[in-house]
Amino acid sequence: MAATTHVFRVEGMHCGSCALLIDDALEDLPGVRSTQTTIKQARSTVELDADRSSPQDVIRVIEELGYRASALL
Repeated sequence: MAATTHVFRVEGMHCGSCALLIDDALEDLPGVRSTQTTIKQARSTVELDADRSSPQDVIRVIEELGYRASALL
């Protein structure tokens, strides 16, 4: 299945290292083809293969790191 792009609002980041931490954790999630998290926009953009992981899985990973996340439309 083709990957789809999902955008998530991420709250609680304090510096660029927070964004890198989130990207590193998301890259380990099955089905994540790419991820880019920016502190300036407080967003994470994830290209995701829905057959392997869901947007809810992305939110779970971000929240396990101690941040708040929600899907943007």
